[in-house]
Amino acid sequence: MTGLLTPRLRLRPWRAEDRAPFAAINAEPAVARHLSPTSRALSDALLDRIDQHFAGHSWGFWAVEDRATETLIGLCGLAHIPWEAFFTPAVEIGWRLSTDWQRRGLAREAAEASLDFAFGTLGLDRVVAFTVPANTASWGLMERLGMRRIGEFDHPNVAEGDPLRAHVAYEITAPAGRAAPST
Repeated sequence: MTGLLTPRLRLRPWRAEDRAPFAAINAEPAVARHLSPTSRALSDALLDRIDQHFAGHSWGFWAVEDRATETLIGLCGLAHIPWEAFFTPAVEIGWRLSTDWQRRGLAREAAEASLDFAFGTLGLDRVVAFTVPANTASWGLMERLGMRRIGEFDHPNVAEGDPLRAHVAYEITAPAGRAAPST
């Protein structure tokens, strides 16, 4: 899978040279405030998991690049959820943009392309998303994308007592009449 194009963005596979800028994005205070602490090693481990997902499925969380400047600005895409919750098994959609690139509609643009890929190319029936309740920008985007809140859960990969353990979950189902891809 080579990636997706939108009017302003390129969603593409990750490159080795993306690791340092992605770790810098993860360390930005406005990005990190809703995430568990992320060191360079943990950021690299996340990209290793993303690479493994791509190797197994040919799709995943893409690197998001501004087409005009070819600048890495974050990630967006889809992934199978490897842990159990009331809404699994499922494929999640997720996004993360550098602070300087937020509030421009870019996360929505990338997410809409990812959902088109999910329901069109992959023929999925449903996609989920989740975040901490305090991340109003993220769940607000979920709602603008047409996702509906389906409940709350404690994230199994976040320690008991951590204020980031509680999450809200959303889902969106395939548009009516959307045909599965031909084989």
